[in-house]
Amino acid sequence: MSRWRPSISAASRGPTVWARISGSHACSRGRRAMAGWRAALLGAAWLVGLAWDATAQPVLRVGMAAQDVGRLDPHFATSTIDRVVVGWMFNGLVRFAPGSADPATIEPDLAERWDSSADGKTWTFHLRRGVRFHGNYGELTAEDVAFSLKKAGTAASSAFSADFRSIGSVEAVDPYTVRIVLRENVPSLLGILTNYSGGYIVSKRAAEERGDGFTRAPIGTGPFALDRVTPSQSAELVAHAEYFREAPQIGRISYRFIPSDASRDLAFQNRELDLNYGRSDQTWVNRMRQQPGVTVDIFEPAELAILNLNITQPPFNDLRVRQALAHAVNRAELVRWRGTDVSREGQSLVPRGYLGFIEAGVLPHDPVRARALLAEAGHGSGLTVKVIHTQLPEMLNMMQVVQQQLRRAGITLDLQVVEHATFHQQIRQDLSPLVYYSAARFPVADIYLTQFWHGRSIVKTPTAVTNFSHCSQADAQIDAARVSTDREEQLKLWGEAQRILVQQVCGVPLVETLLVFARRDALDYGYPLRGSMSLGPPITERTRLR
Repeated sequence: MSRWRPSISAASRGPTVWARISGSHACSRGRRAMAGWRAALLGAAWLVGLAWDATAQPVLRVGMAAQDVGRLDPHFATSTIDRVVVGWMFNGLVRFAPGSADPATIEPDLAERWDSSADGKTWTFHLRRGVRFHGNYGELTAEDVAFSLKKAGTAASSAFSADFRSIGSVEAVDPYTVRIVLRENVPSLLGILTNYSGGYIVSKRAAEERGDGFTRAPIGTGPFALDRVTPSQSAELVAHAEYFREAPQIGRISYRFIPSDASRDLAFQNRELDLNYGRSDQTWVNRMRQQPGVTVDIFEPAELAILNLNITQPPFNDLRVRQALAHAVNRAELVRWRGTDVSREGQSLVPRGYLGFIEAGVLPHDPVRARALLAEAGHGSGLTVKVIHTQLPEMLNMMQVVQQQLRRAGITLDLQVVEHATFHQQIRQDLSPLVYYSAARFPVADIYLTQFWHGRSIVKTPTAVTNFSHCSQADAQIDAARVSTDREEQLKLWGEAQRILVQQVCGVPLVETLLVFARRDALDYGYPLRGSMSLGPPITERTRLR
């Protein structure tokens, strides 16, 4: 048996830890919804009753570029808006060390240790004892973990089910032991089980009692619990006094929805906010750095922005049109516009720094060639494409620059701008032939390739994740790489997959944009912030306002 114990820190293990992480080694529904909301209200009332204990502690005021949160069930939290706040409320079996997005720093979270079989297919996790859920939902047990992982692996109850397809069974051996058996090896089981996406652990009883209401009133074990959501205003969180590490030093978090950059920045300048969602824009960064008592944090992982092209429908079912669009994009100009401190050119359909990334030979900027290809495809007088896009300022601003670039080559994007949650709903209904999507994932090529470029992930299919391009050309390479126990062969297959996808122009990589937040110097995270897979600064029990 291969055994992991926390007596030696994961950070000190470097490549050895990575080797362990890698894979080689309607009526009734309405009644349920009503019951769920009644349970949610009872839970919220309990939290409000608890809040007196936190009133003597500081309130952290966070400004977010959002109209509202979407779905706070962590297994459906796909947007940055939801991911940030979910990260403060839930734990995984394991976690990235706070302030890190480096897999070498994965360490115990709800599990205090774990064992794996010699063939890497059977994993046993030994849980901490005495971990309490928010509200009156009692102690975490193996039943909650098994329920959560099965939920995360089911398409009807999770946006991340494809990540769990290799899990054959999850069993609660006893109240504090969970056994996972894999059908096949995976590149990183621990990566799937971190405090991120489908790896979050929820209360089985709360999820069953609240039903559909769980998406707006979830129950976890994290340092902060949801008190209430006031639509279009804020989500209010309260410190989890029984948090297993220690009670948080911050009493409450007010997560405020301020979609206007100008309004949010003014509130921050007037000291109405302690932490401000930033713009990945050099001018914004420079301006914030000039304010006294303000620190700008720029951190990993970079989100790779891609133009996803539906290759099964006109006009992008014609490779020449896709190539024309790719030649029209000027990545160097996008980096200059965004800023060199906060962005870098996309070179593949997998972000840089991920295990398995290669420079895949993206088509160079050439507007003359773009116009010639359009003419060959029968669009000599130009082409207009109606595109659904989010009003989220950072994404809208970037798309407007891309819109200008494409116009120079004869491609006009007719942008239909909608609220961000609506954008997510509509693109998953296949209502836009071109989808601008920016995302970061666990830094192994398999997860990015599987979610965005595999046939099983095509939107509107039972196993849909985020393949808006309807691309399946590299499925064989992606599948073979996932189960390979030969690291060199695995890397080769990931490289082949990227070359195929780029040659077919399933999508056009734009830029990789680092995460940016501004904070008052009085806010001390309690750790150095270099990365965060939740896409926002982790607010932990050690975070304080001085």
